[in-house]
Amino acid sequence: MKRLDGKTAIVTGAAAGIGKVTAELFAEEGAKVVCCDMALDALEATVASIRDNGGDAIAVKCNVADEEDVKALIDTTIKTYGALNILINNAGITRDQLTPKMSVDDWDLVMAVNLKGTFLCSKHALRKMKKGSKIVNTASISTLGNVGQSNYSASKMGVIGLTRTQALEYAKKKICINAIAPGAIDTPMLAEVAEAARDNMLRSIPMGEFLPAIEIAKAHLFLASDDANFITGQCLFVDGGMSVGI
Repeated sequence: MKRLDGKTAIVTGAAAGIGKVTAELFAEEGAKVVCCDMALDALEATVASIRDNGGDAIAVKCNVADEEDVKALIDTTIKTYGALNILINNAGITRDQLTPKMSVDDWDLVMAVNLKGTFLCSKHALRKMKKGSKIVNTASISTLGNVGQSNYSASKMGVIGLTRTQALEYAKKKICINAIAPGAIDTPMLAEVAEAARDNMLRSIPMGEFLPAIEIAKAHLFLASDDANFITGQCLFVDGGMSVGI
């Protein structure tokens, strides 16, 4: 028996990187996967990959910072699959700049997608979830501080506070809500970082390499599975030891 047989999962930010790999892994483990992103062409490629490998998935274009879009995402999930058991709040963006140079627009946009988006998806998912359901939010190694990421770091610290509070709210209903804090992951987002900054980042990883996205997907799978039925309100750092060395 596969670990997610009979489960329906939403994965936000599923067009690329961690979200794409997580959606594919969940489908391999038996889940019906609702893949959500703004980049529809890339999102449909994720779904095509899942279906080519015998999985069951649909694509839903959704801006997680827009409440009407999120409502439609949840409604589509229920109409298509009849239930919602797992939510992976993976969608996120960066707009890096030193604090004095950071625009209010870039601050607001990062907060809207990373923090408000997590809140909105959780808010509407929880209305449909039953005992045994799981939510996994996305924090970051940047919650420990990172130059040029005051907006991103603050948004991800907010995600941790949101996670802990929601975990308390839903503990008696046996809905587990946790977060994962990825370190430096080998994704398209990392490729946009300047080479000198990447080199500095690499030197700060005790294990000596950037993590493949599949390592975060496997942590998502663990927290979304029945193996984690009594883990809630936690933030799991998956970072090759970066958080230990800081």
